[in-house]
Amino acid sequence: MTSILIEIWNSVLFQPTFNFLIWLYNNWAAGNLGWSVIFLTFLLRLALLPLTILNERNKAKNEGLQEEIEQIEKDFKDDPVLKKQKIRETLKEKKVRPWAKAVSLALQGLVLVLLYQVFLYGIKGDRLAQLLYPSIAFPGAINTVFFGIDLAATKTYILPAIVAIWLLFDVYLDTRQQENLQKKDLWYVVAFPVVTFVFLWYFPAVKALFILASILFSVIASQIIEPMLIPSNESE
Repeated sequence: MTSILIEIWNSVLFQPTFNFLIWLYNNWAAGNLGWSVIFLTFLLRLALLPLTILNERNKAKNEGLQEEIEQIEKDFKDDPVLKKQKIRETLKEKKVRPWAKAVSLALQGLVLVLLYQVFLYGIKGDRLAQLLYPSIAFPGAINTVFFGIDLAATKTYILPAIVAIWLLFDVYLDTRQQENLQKKDLWYVVAFPVVTFVFLWYFPAVKALFILASILFSVIASQIIEPMLIPSNESE
């Protein structure tokens, strides 16, 4: 059973992702793996754009939803079954689809794992030639240096630090809008970026680049999508 799952992972997920990344490297990225990863990230996010629109729509329509859920949790704290039922009814009434964000994040997490495997096993030596489809040109030695940063290297600081600073800024802005903040909320503002930095520092720098590219896409997409949602939100 394990061997079957490994074969499915390699033939259905890993090898196609690897070959598409090398195709981007050969054709779009001018022989730079950093740009290949950015193009791959943007194309993935474009494929997930319907889920992104659903998520932005949820945020635009349900700014007060969290307060309603908190009130339900207080009112039905002694009846967990009824509490879950009321929360489900509220989400259904508001037409919230929480799975949209979960699916999007899960697929991006899957690509992160695949990229890690690519950098761990696929881009050097004979393994590179073995993994390529006949239709994909052999690229020779892979250039993993992106603006002076070796994306295959671990324990780098620049890209993980940029991700952590952005998360600190983003979490701070979200938290600042909340009322009745508790110590755990303030702790989260600092702890989440720090833990993220340590995680990204430990792994190849390509992970941080993928996350940065995804963040950039999210910023651009939200600026385009949010104004489109405002008229329908106001009419409701």
